[in-house]
Amino acid sequence: MDILLTLVDFILHVDKHLEVFVQTYGAWVYALLFLIIFVETGVVVMPFLPGDSLLFVVGAMCGVGLMSYPLTVALLLAAAILGNQSNYAIGRYFGPKVFAWEDSRWFNKKAFNQAHAFYEKYGGITIVAARFMPFLRTFAPFVAGVAQMTRSRFTFFDVLGGTLWVGGIVTVGYFFGNIPWVKLHLDKIIWAMILVPGLFVLVGAWRSRAKAA
Repeated sequence: MDILLTLVDFILHVDKHLEVFVQTYGAWVYALLFLIIFVETGVVVMPFLPGDSLLFVVGAMCGVGLMSYPLTVALLLAAAILGNQSNYAIGRYFGPKVFAWEDSRWFNKKAFNQAHAFYEKYGGITIVAARFMPFLRTFAPFVAGVAQMTRSRFTFFDVLGGTLWVGGIVTVGYFFGNIPWVKLHLDKIIWAMILVPGLFVLVGAWRSRAKAA
């Protein structure tokens, strides 16, 4: 419970925690941020780490000169791309082991082939859009690996989505993160960045289930 409360406090007050870290450890903040983004996107069991809010706050810190904007964007983009590549590789490794069976009561080979074909045709959009959705961005590359999406196709959408996600949110934070109103309501903005995309995911899942039914 203490660990959970600490994590929630870090997510909601990430600006204060990062500022203290920068003042205490200086340039080591770049290594910490790289690790957080890499783990969130690269380890399928760690979807709860802050992503959008972290990038926004980091952009705001760059805006006041506490961090280097070009270095931050370059490092976090590398972390996001490499994290997705790692997650994809894990899914691709375990996928064949899980789904290599012939058709049975437990495994529908035809359905799997159809899912693979669908992912090959539309999966790229999923990889890009998932970057902006908590939890989903952690699982999307793993599913792409399981579905045997080709490495070259996945890499293209991985780089595209990572660039839009990291570059976009850090830049927004850089220009707007230090506006007094934004700083005053930052905790509410962080909640919105977590809950609103999650709500879209839930509504989409509900509509898909209703349509299937």
